[in-house]
Amino acid sequence: MKYKQALEYIENINRIKGSVMGLNSIRSLCEELNNPQDKLKFVHIAGTNGKGSTLAFVSTILKESGYRVGRYISPTIRQYRERFQVNAKIISQTMFCELLEKVKTACDSMVERGLEHPTAFEIETALAFLFFEKKGCDIVVLETGMGGIDDATNVVNTTVLSILTSISMDHMQFLGDTIEKITQKKCGIIRSGVPVVSSNNDERVVNVIKENCRKMQSSIAFLDNDSITQIKGSLSKQSFKYNKIKYEIRLSGTWQIQNAALAVMASNALNEAGFKKINEESIKKGLLLTEWPARFQTVSKRPLIIIDGAHNEGAALRLRESIDMYLSDKKHIYIMGMFRDKEVDKVVSTIVKDGVMVFTCQAPNNPRAMRPVELAEIVRKYNPGVTCCDSVDEALEFATAMCDEDTVIIACGSLAYLGRILDIFNPL
Repeated sequence: MKYKQALEYIENINRIKGSVMGLNSIRSLCEELNNPQDKLKFVHIAGTNGKGSTLAFVSTILKESGYRVGRYISPTIRQYRERFQVNAKIISQTMFCELLEKVKTACDSMVERGLEHPTAFEIETALAFLFFEKKGCDIVVLETGMGGIDDATNVVNTTVLSILTSISMDHMQFLGDTIEKITQKKCGIIRSGVPVVSSNNDERVVNVIKENCRKMQSSIAFLDNDSITQIKGSLSKQSFKYNKIKYEIRLSGTWQIQNAALAVMASNALNEAGFKKINEESIKKGLLLTEWPARFQTVSKRPLIIIDGAHNEGAALRLRESIDMYLSDKKHIYIMGMFRDKEVDKVVSTIVKDGVMVFTCQAPNNPRAMRPVELAEIVRKYNPGVTCCDSVDEALEFATAMCDEDTVIIACGSLAYLGRILDIFNPL
């Protein structure tokens, strides 16, 4: 199987199967592959916002501590193979094709036995386990795709730490229509006797997490925001104190300090769980070296262009907070692209009111993407200065033409189109 054929196979399965929640299929698939996940140790992360950044911080800290670290992420931004990484290096095309052949054979065997064919995400998850086993990873930092209890990643049973990042309303059609129901789903990653750390402070969320930890006899530690003090914030570097110790990060955005503090908390918990090579020096170095694209990321200074994948209400509120903190002295031009199954009205109303112009565009080749004219209709309720664009490139061209030194372009919404902007300014 060539790489192009491999991608076509995954895309075809995704078209046919879509998303199917539950663990029966992934369990059968992993059994066909001799359960590679059982030979690995995991940090398992669930939440609505901050999963990816926290994964990046924790995995980089582990790497700088001298461990071989796998990380499995979705969605990706620039290229498909970003999903599978060891020590921040993505899987090769050759290795991907080799492992996909094994997974495909296992899928075919399942169908021959009368079982359902696995979904694309289940195939990717099983392939990730094979990859991390083959590479001899000491630990894998694993991000759930959606929810927790019925997510394919929840097939793992060798978790050493569970992390619950900020939980808010998202994927309601799958996870439930209240914050308590959504939290209950995400608590499905908690394992008996395995410690849990969380950054949540909403009392409704906290109570559900505590009750699940009580049932599973798992310790729970919540991040104390009063123990975090921001020292300095800019678009290039931030410094803060957590429990009176100073740390620096290169990720901008007010929320990244909380994610970094949660990663410190997680690292200390991992040290207590037996990963003794983690120390204060490796934590500081790991935080400073962490990179994570499309999260309040500056991609150009002239003109000033910032991209951020705020696609639900919680993320939009945090983006709004960072705009007000870092960019209050500038005029704002927005580029927006959204998926129609998101809280589009809430995201738009939070962000666009102060824009001198909003350009709407569409993520290419994605059936979930809103058409620019659909999105523009919603934007117009909050800001009359909106223009539909035929492409991301056109939106960027129009926005750049309007810029002066006192203006910032903020491209936000779905991660699915932000990769194109990254490709323009930072080619691979």
